[in-house]
Amino acid sequence: MRFKVIALVVIGLFLLTGISCSNTPKKSRKPVAQITLQPKKKKLALGDSVRIEVTVKVKDGELDKAELFYDNQLLKTSEEEIFNFTISKLNALGKHQIKVVSTKQDGEEGVSFQTFEVLSNQEPELYSYEIVNTYPHDTNHFTQGLEVHENQFYESTGQNGESSIYRFDLQSGKVLQEVPLDKQYFGEGITIVNNKIFQLTYKAQKCFVYDLNSFARIDSFSYNTAEGWGLTHDGEYLIKTDGSEFLDFVNPETFQVVKRIPVYDDKGPVTNLNELEYYEGYVYANIWQTNFAVKIDPKTGQIAAKIDFSGLMSVMYNPSKPIDVLNGIAFNKTNGKMYVTGKLWPNLFEVKLTKKD
Repeated sequence: MRFKVIALVVIGLFLLTGISCSNTPKKSRKPVAQITLQPKKKKLALGDSVRIEVTVKVKDGELDKAELFYDNQLLKTSEEEIFNFTISKLNALGKHQIKVVSTKQDGEEGVSFQTFEVLSNQEPELYSYEIVNTYPHDTNHFTQGLEVHENQFYESTGQNGESSIYRFDLQSGKVLQEVPLDKQYFGEGITIVNNKIFQLTYKAQKCFVYDLNSFARIDSFSYNTAEGWGLTHDGEYLIKTDGSEFLDFVNPETFQVVKRIPVYDDKGPVTNLNELEYYEGYVYANIWQTNFAVKIDPKTGQIAAKIDFSGLMSVMYNPSKPIDVLNGIAFNKTNGKMYVTGKLWPNLFEVKLTKKD
């Protein structure tokens, strides 16, 4: 009797479960898109074309539409499970994302991704230098920025408790004017725009603004990048670096980032962009912890040239007074003369670039 009761209970539960399941609609599965690039490369070059081939695997049900995006810009909408789209000319360096959003008629949605990288399509020219003149430089100055404005020379220095902005005499190296930063700040790059000196800080996410004539602090603003490194301007925007491969273009009045451009050569991204100088349509940048500077096309982010300054270190070798890395590059825009120096260097050099064979 007991066995019959248990059997009846089991059968009842089975029937109840069966009825319940039969009343529950089967859950639709998300569609998945297979994205194939032609050519099948993860790294392409500026100006290349790329064909994007999409195959949507619906799995069950019917496809309503598939939307193809390139860096979140809609390229094509298709109701077909197999379709393609060709980007005839890649015009932006850096990492890019292909996204397909597939939607079935029951509303079930699936999102699929594919990524690739666009490198420069030109090999940088190689330059060396000739020393034209040698000038004294304060060996206590941990140089973070060098600027020539209307034949006057300016420098910013780093290290907490030692950071300042200086106006100095080129011939003697004598400081003519100075404004120190508060001890909690580590000074970085400077540039001069509309009779104002803009100075970045290393990790405080602050840019201070000074009156050019009095050196009085008149303003400040914050930025979102974790660090501030180099700073220059192109007549319209401030251009800043943060140690990555990016140049940020900042409106000097609103302090908003207008655009961000990755810097690439034909091998890949060029990181550790440090002290900056804008001259005749190009941005020159020291590469931190190297003896190289690069010449960047700010319209595209392509490296146009690399400059090897490695011989300068041996000119100043002194075991009793160690020096740090190259970090200071400036042009006198009135006569086209180029100047370089570095952290704790005893000299500032006027140099002439020479093309390597």
